[in-house]
Amino acid sequence: MKKFYVFCGMLFLFYFSLIFVPDAFGQRRNNNRRARESYTGTILSYGTGTNTRTVTRTFTLSLTGETSNEDAVRFLGILQNRGQNALLDAIDDEDLGYFSVGAQLGRKLNVVRESVEGGQRRIFIVFERWTEFAEARGGYRSLDYPFGVIELVVDERTGRGEGTYIAAAKIRWTRSGNDANQVEIENFATFPARLLGVRRSGGR
Repeated sequence: MKKFYVFCGMLFLFYFSLIFVPDAFGQRRNNNRRARESYTGTILSYGTGTNTRTVTRTFTLSLTGETSNEDAVRFLGILQNRGQNALLDAIDDEDLGYFSVGAQLGRKLNVVRESVEGGQRRIFIVFERWTEFAEARGGYRSLDYPFGVIELVVDERTGRGEGTYIAAAKIRWTRSGNDANQVEIENFATFPARLLGVRRSGGR
């Protein structure tokens, strides 16, 4: 198990908090629904331990809505006061698009937040991840990591970009030392995957 900020720095923790905190960075649209907007690209996943092999797969991301500021504040309060399982329950009915990997059935997106700065759109996405039957049957520790998390950075002009994908994540609200409260993400078992060759089609 490795914490994401060991791999990518504390900066991601700050940006991730923007999913829940309104108007904290740049300009953000606050529409619950939008014209469908799709992205395709390649996921580059890394091996762990003695298995250093990398794996590539294709993905499709479709956005049909965005989490409002009001809902973002509500979700943050639930995470802070009741924890990630309550948050998972609270966002379950949200359907803001879908994310699919290879031939897998797509998972609906539960939280979508955006910020814009210098022509770069930064899109943050949270959804309930895929789980295997063996996980549930065995009660494995991986079940403590119920979220999928995506960070996508897209050039407004070209519609091209790149990003990061955490396939199994734990989300919590923490305070560390003299630091301000923050949302912390911890990934399970392996480094986050990279999203490469991202291309947008439709909706802009």
